[in-house]
Amino acid sequence: MDEASKVISEMSDRSREVFRRVVEGYLQTGDPVGSRTLTRSMSEKVSAATIRNVMQDLEFLGLLDSPHVSSGRIPTQMGLRMFVDGLLEIGNLSSEDREVIESSAGENDSVGGLLDRVGSALSGITQGASLVLAPKNESAPIKHVEFVSLAPGRALAVLVFADGQVENRVFTPPAGQTPSSMREAANFLNAVAEGRSLSELADVIRREIASRRSELDRLAADMVEAGTAVWQDPGESNERLIVRGRANLLGDGPPSEDLERVRKLFDDLERKRDIAAFLDLAEAGEGVRIFIGSENKLFSLSGSSLVVSPYMNADRKIIGAVGVIGPTRLNYGRVVPVVEYTAQLVGKILGDRA
Repeated sequence: MDEASKVISEMSDRSREVFRRVVEGYLQTGDPVGSRTLTRSMSEKVSAATIRNVMQDLEFLGLLDSPHVSSGRIPTQMGLRMFVDGLLEIGNLSSEDREVIESSAGENDSVGGLLDRVGSALSGITQGASLVLAPKNESAPIKHVEFVSLAPGRALAVLVFADGQVENRVFTPPAGQTPSSMREAANFLNAVAEGRSLSELADVIRREIASRRSELDRLAADMVEAGTAVWQDPGESNERLIVRGRANLLGDGPPSEDLERVRKLFDDLERKRDIAAFLDLAEAGEGVRIFIGSENKLFSLSGSSLVVSPYMNADRKIIGAVGVIGPTRLNYGRVVPVVEYTAQLVGKILGDRA
């Protein structure tokens, strides 16, 4: 049992109903829900004072909030999350919504045209902003790669394919990267990328890492055998080659031909590790989720929600996603089946074309 279901199951029937009706009222109107309003809709006859006491308990749990003194209550972000995970009743897709979605995907033209029409249909049905992620082009050969720093801990991978298609993928770069190191990584990739797919390019980098690692190990073994150096934490991410005698870390001792070779190998190895990490992050996909408020890290917008569903190819591999962005008081019960059906339909159409 997940945390939301556990908390809800531990509520009394009255607390659960008050919580559900407050959230449903807020999602419908966007306004706080008062105790007197609830006395007219509760399944049992209870006083407004009793409902206020229940609301105070729910507020203490962090599920409800009071925007003004003596006002009604609205759900907190945690309350909305709890409701979506434990109490949300998903409606059936209406025949009208189904017809709009299917008609938007009926024309046989480019993938871009299909996704544009699907996005417009989603926006029209849900009155929210649509999000459509195009299929990942994993097998097509790459022509050019760029990494663009967006903010601390966020970067954009721009992939230009040989057929002219362009993909932009937001990812978290390896720690400690600077714009100049990212440009260096892109320059290296572009030198070996032409004619290779993203996965083939990743294999090239991994082979390079293994080669550099082997060469470094051979040289370091000679130094260790000669008694001039010793490995500290070999094989770990924090491994160091310590020079005996002066007991200094590599780079602090007097220069020598062997030490210079080791230093260059270490630098080369670290760069290729970072490049491999860039490629792995660029290939990564995300699963189905409902993001609420500040959980929505993709957009970093408070007061917004994202309902997103992936679509798959004929091999059941996730190749893209469709979704809807709207206020936190989104009609989740209606939006979820619309997004899910749209994703299924897009996946089927693209799978049939393959």
